Amino acid sequence: MPLSLPRLYLITDRHQVPDGDLTGCLAAALSAGARLVQLREKDLPTRDLLALARQVKSLCDRHGARLLINDRADVALRVACGVHLTSVHPPVAEVRGLLGPGALIGVSTHSAAEMAHAAGGGADFVTLGPVFDTPSKRGMGTPLGLSALHDAACGSALPVFALGGIKVDQIGCILASRVHGVALISAVMAADDPAAATADLIAATNSSKT
Repeated sequence: MPLSLPRLYLITDRHQVPDGDLTGCLAAALSAGARLVQLREKDLPTRDLLALARQVKSLCDRHGARLLINDRADVALRVACGVHLTSVHPPVAEVRGLLGPGALIGVSTHSAAEMAHAAGGGADFVTLGPVFDTPSKRGMGTPLGLSALHDAACGSALPVFALGGIKVDQIGCILASRVHGVALISAVMAADDPAAATADLIAATNSSKT
């Protein structure tokens, strides 16, 4: 059966949440319809990450949302439904062997070659970026822009989530590039009203379905 994924992929960064309340921000976003979340708190030690992951998993379960853990397959094995890997981390097949065939595995990519490598390894989906300039991705090279995004997405064997500096008013042109959806951090994490921001983003993805 084809993999069913929402068009909005929410990635966390507690440092961007105005009041520092990550779980409160996520609760609001989930209540507004977010259904795929990556816990990306890379600076936390294992014990703190695991405790936070359990809180977030409880929130996700209440709303029927799926939780992925950034990089840490060991934490994902204990808490989440899958993991999101960077392109330089252990082979997807190795992680699949640890998590099992039912795990959801995403991979961060920055080029068509990295996307093909992730597909060949057995990933379920990829993020591709940065599409536009964004502070969190300035070490990942020059922004791709819409033309390169379109070419890469059309050649991908996997669902592609565009990532990097995306705002709600850009959703239409992003999805016209033939990607599956959008992956976002600051558009929700940094919002004064994360529920309203999430609702607006989901409405934009729904109105832009191809």
